[in-house]
Amino acid sequence: MSNKEKPWGGRFLGQTDKQVEAFTASIHFDKRLYRCDIEGSIAHARMLAKQGLLAPDEKEAIVAALAEIRKEIDEGRFIFQIDDEDIHMSIEKALIARLGAVGGKLHTGRSRNDQVALDMRLYLREENGDLIGLLRGLKGTLLALAKKEINTIMPGYTHLQKAQPVLLAHYLLAYWEMLDRDEARLRDCEKRVEVMPLGAAALAGTGLPLDREYTAKLLGFPALSQNSMDAVSDRDFIIEFLAASALIMMHLSRFAEDLILWSSGEFNFVEIDDAFTTGSSIMPQKKNPDVAELLRGKTARVYGNLMALLTLLKGLPLTYNRDLQEDKEPFFDTLDTVKSCLSILASMIKHLNFNRAKMHAAAGEGFSTATDMAEYLVQKGVPFRTAHSVVGKVVVYCLQEKKALESLTLEELQTFHKKIGKDIFGRLSVESAIKVRKVTGGTAGSCVRKRIKELENRILEKVNGF
Repeated sequence: MSNKEKPWGGRFLGQTDKQVEAFTASIHFDKRLYRCDIEGSIAHARMLAKQGLLAPDEKEAIVAALAEIRKEIDEGRFIFQIDDEDIHMSIEKALIARLGAVGGKLHTGRSRNDQVALDMRLYLREENGDLIGLLRGLKGTLLALAKKEINTIMPGYTHLQKAQPVLLAHYLLAYWEMLDRDEARLRDCEKRVEVMPLGAAALAGTGLPLDREYTAKLLGFPALSQNSMDAVSDRDFIIEFLAASALIMMHLSRFAEDLILWSSGEFNFVEIDDAFTTGSSIMPQKKNPDVAELLRGKTARVYGNLMALLTLLKGLPLTYNRDLQEDKEPFFDTLDTVKSCLSILASMIKHLNFNRAKMHAAAGEGFSTATDMAEYLVQKGVPFRTAHSVVGKVVVYCLQEKKALESLTLEELQTFHKKIGKDIFGRLSVESAIKVRKVTGGTAGSCVRKRIKELENRILEKVNGF
């Protein structure tokens, strides 16, 4: 395409270098915005006709032609050319080829600057809804597994050292809570996405009598941008989405890390199904947790995308700069990555096989009920700091004598504190340690069952429309 044929070519006498055309083109990645671009253009055409800037028959011709172009792209029959630069010019060129001068009227009162801002908001609005659906699906999978494993006891860790016994269901619901916050962040992000920028034009608005409120109504936007300069240069909503996505991936990565550790021979807490593992090209015995490792690894690229956008925008003067073309690939990549990770993790979780006996045995190791002994002394009137010191000395004694807490005799225990009675032995099992932790949010079976019921009721309320 010669410069004279390009929508902006009137100012130019010379031709654009082919290398520049290839360097500046974004059509190879922003073509995925085509449905949003056409949706915005149809609304814009209807508004122009309402305002008398298009004749009714011109509007009908434009809307019909745009629908045809959309159908051709849907069916893979549309040919994208690199010299079209971007999706906006590609569709406009096709429109003008079909309608002639009438097609050239569609761009009345708008710029590619507000056009792409609209497209990105429309696209994120749709994709954000899909992402929330995947999050809710993963939450449901975790909830179902927690219900199934309500009686499975495992060691809880701090500093990757055995700390206290917990229910596996309690562990799983911890990730439910994380994902629920992720969902809330995405829903909150929608508030900043749902702002209609069309009508800002290049940066200053337009002198033509546009009805922005009507366009917003057609597109389902509850709010209008209130500053034209901000409207075309704002990418906060994308950065906010990328930040929320980074947190989602951080949570998935932590869960994946646990699965990687637990599936090792050193832990042997879980076996990941063959369908979600791979082998070694040289070591026949290997069964590697590659899916979990890739979940952990892909977190890095999502973090990188967030940093890329923050860095891209940190030094940009108002308003639009071509640098902003670089917002799309990190944005698209993050969407694709997070969606695939949420989907595959939900599938993998359904096929985990826990070694319950091994987990139970490990829960009782490492003096994991030492805190229970200290709390027992507190209930006997001993100050906690004193109780803590006493139990610490008991642990040292056990290490020296190679004994477990529950194997000590009453006589041995009473050498450390006279208030220790025979009722201490009912407090040193892992079952007892879990059962007594009845505070709200605790790992006691009664608390975890109550929480599962609350979450199931919440799901039912959403299904029933409450």
